[in-house]
Amino acid sequence: MIETDAAPSPTRPSPAQRIAASISDPVLRVLVLSTLIGRVGRGIFLTVTVLYFTLVVGLSATEVALVLAASSAVGVGASLLGGQLADRFSARRLLLGFSALSGLGLIGYVYATSFASALLIACVVGAADSAANATRMAIIARAFTGAARVNARAVLRTVTNIAIAVGSALGGLALLVGTADAFRGILVGAGVVYLLGCSLLLRLPASVDAPPREIGVDTSARAAITADRRKRSPWRNPRYLALSALSAVFGIQFGLAEVGVPLWIAHDTNAPTALVAAVLILNTIVVIIFQVPLSRGTHDIRRAGVVTAWAGVIMAAACLLYFAASGTGVIAAVLLLLVAALAHAFAEVLSQAGGWGLSFELADPAVPGAYQGVFSMAFSVGSMLAPLVVTAALAHGFAGWAGLAVMFLLAAFGTDAIARRAARSRAAAV
Repeated sequence: MIETDAAPSPTRPSPAQRIAASISDPVLRVLVLSTLIGRVGRGIFLTVTVLYFTLVVGLSATEVALVLAASSAVGVGASLLGGQLADRFSARRLLLGFSALSGLGLIGYVYATSFASALLIACVVGAADSAANATRMAIIARAFTGAARVNARAVLRTVTNIAIAVGSALGGLALLVGTADAFRGILVGAGVVYLLGCSLLLRLPASVDAPPREIGVDTSARAAITADRRKRSPWRNPRYLALSALSAVFGIQFGLAEVGVPLWIAHDTNAPTALVAAVLILNTIVVIIFQVPLSRGTHDIRRAGVVTAWAGVIMAAACLLYFAASGTGVIAAVLLLLVAALAHAFAEVLSQAGGWGLSFELADPAVPGAYQGVFSMAFSVGSMLAPLVVTAALAHGFAGWAGLAVMFLLAAFGTDAIARRAARSRAAAV
């Protein structure tokens, strides 16, 4: 017998082990712990919000839609503002302030008694959430480099899904009780949990802040600094604006998952409506298990483009599978929908990984907040338009689903083309 001293292949780490290994960095550790606690409160809110508006506040379905649309619309401008401020002031203080405002807003829903008050609170919460997200992205861009940035974003998304799943289960308790007091009590609890998560942000180091503002410089020097900032503005970077727009288009897949698929299952297939919950759970499981490992290497521009292109192909296949589930028996519909949802989940994971890598690597490192603000703003626009685009497509049956498939393909391949060109430019410069 021939003996070798080759080491046995290492056991593949679990998602929990990967997350634990990823938070050795003090900045990421604070962000992870804050997200893990705070997003439980967010998950509670997402579970009860629509029923709270209708059953307790007494809003009509149209009024609820207007409240949610207005919240998204306000978030568009808030994303841009949050990123801009993160380049000029203390990003950690901004993140703490925006996040605390969101938590207080969740508690404030208890005092919503009319359409006007619900609209006002929803706009405040939507603006604070969007500004906080852009500020958080700026902190990640400043605190990490290369692969570590994408890994940080992937870890945070994994933790977010875990926390929201826990929060959704807790929110379900209020739905089981069904009383107004139960709804109000769970909303107060959600806000308190959110604020507890915010308190951990006090531990962020000063290194995540923007460089100190120029003090004591003369007028001409200040004018030169201002001119340099304008020159570096993302609004003067056509490539980055195109990337943001295409990422926003592909981001409509979130609206498809949240609005389109439940409507399609309930009204156009023979599958039981309970499958909606199974599809959402399946998506959460895929994100938790695969987001971190499938995000590795996407700090490389070329790889990020290839990953995004594959996401487009898989997403297009998912659209066709969703349509194929209509007009079939119960068992066939369930199987087709589950396969479609699985493909949809992997397309989501890959598209996010590619988008993060490109949004960080193609940004000007001197003004990361401004670039992340534009990228987040574009995503907010896509989120706002998604329900309209998706419902319009579903109304046209196969033509609508095919149109969605083509839209996702074009957005993904367009992003890949941007990545190819950027990679060639960098190679030529080197």
